[in-house]
Amino acid sequence: MAKEEQPHWAGILKRRIVNSKTDERSEEEKKVEETELFTKYYTEWRGGKDQDKSYRNIPRFYYRLPGEDEILLQKLREESRAVFLQRKSRELLDNEELQNLWFLLDKHQVPPVSGDEAMISYEAYLQVGERAGPKCKKFFTARVYAKLLHNDPYGRISIMQFFNYVMRKVWLHQTRIGLSLYDVAGQGYLRESDLENYILELIPTLPQLDGLEKSFYSFYVCTAVRKFFFFLDPLRTGKIKIQDILACSFLDDLLELRDEELSKESQESNWFSAPSALRVYGQYLNLDKDHNGMLSKEELSRYGTATLTPVFLDRVFQEYLTYDGEMDYKTYLDFVLALENRKEPAALQYIFKLLDMENRGYLNVFSLNFFFRAIQEQMKVHSQEPVSFQDVKDEIFDMVKPKDPYKITLQDLVNSCQGDTVSSILIDLNGFWTYENREVLVANDNDSSNTADLDDS
Repeated sequence: MAKEEQPHWAGILKRRIVNSKTDERSEEEKKVEETELFTKYYTEWRGGKDQDKSYRNIPRFYYRLPGEDEILLQKLREESRAVFLQRKSRELLDNEELQNLWFLLDKHQVPPVSGDEAMISYEAYLQVGERAGPKCKKFFTARVYAKLLHNDPYGRISIMQFFNYVMRKVWLHQTRIGLSLYDVAGQGYLRESDLENYILELIPTLPQLDGLEKSFYSFYVCTAVRKFFFFLDPLRTGKIKIQDILACSFLDDLLELRDEELSKESQESNWFSAPSALRVYGQYLNLDKDHNGMLSKEELSRYGTATLTPVFLDRVFQEYLTYDGEMDYKTYLDFVLALENRKEPAALQYIFKLLDMENRGYLNVFSLNFFFRAIQEQMKVHSQEPVSFQDVKDEIFDMVKPKDPYKITLQDLVNSCQGDTVSSILIDLNGFWTYENREVLVANDNDSSNTADLDDS
């Protein structure tokens, strides 16, 4: 290579070597500096300096959360989140703006009326969107209109359906903001204590809970929170995504208690109502014969119709949280939710864990026989004719139709939609008797309905 063509760094290194004759530094120090200089200039020559800046083009996706000892940063983060949520809240339509929107929609309705519903055309819909204000702009799009368009021959949509759509969206955003205020971690989920605080502060706003004694509040909150966590936290992580809370119907059921004229039937079927919560807690107190606030295995055996097998109850106390061999109210709530909702995947998961004694992930003939033997023993005690396990086993496999003809998995039970029947056959004498006599019971129901029809005529 000609002298003038030598790289810049090569010349510098040569000069360094010439000058090193008068340098008093040790050989090790010289080598370190030589290596550093070589690396620096070689990187620049290869264009590495520009490449090092490329990281600036990558968007930041990780933000470290303040540590427990960083109190000032934690407070700053809380305040910034509160300001952000307030700003989001101000972007929502308030009651007056919703009322004005309704008046505009009603003013722009396009005849003829479809049934009892006022309709609006796409042209009128766009006109309302221009006059409704900037907050409403996101609701007046072609996509929203197409979503609400059904079979109207004039290509119109129902004003009431559109307004309900807007109301629902506003409610969802309001609720999300309300829940986010209790999200202490600020990561989009609520811990058990966060949800407890939310429901506790919600109680005074629900007229259907006006009659609750304040001394019962803690038990009510525990009862309400358990339903959320039992169904929405199947892996028992101790936290639930706010998105999942909004997507399920539980919050709707809870906020239904704002209706002062809620029917008795609706209250009884609503887990969050005062009568329902008092029923569950009352059952717990009735089972607790020694009044120590906990349930022993013998006390729990009187649950429901008192026909759960001892083998199944043994498994409950082996697998789920107990204190000195006794069950507290929170664990009891999980037990009740599982047995009262046996069709639900979360409930089947709870029961399947008990049936799967060896934790293999499936039930085989041995597992089924182990639990059904307890049913056969109970039948003898009640002077009933024992049923052959072979027949029951064949019926269970026929009902479930598992992928593997010798193993039944949890997914097989869920897919078959027969999980509630199978679990009842294996753990509850009353459930097995109901299944065995299903044809007689159906015939009796039909006879009763026919008699009622004749009486009416």
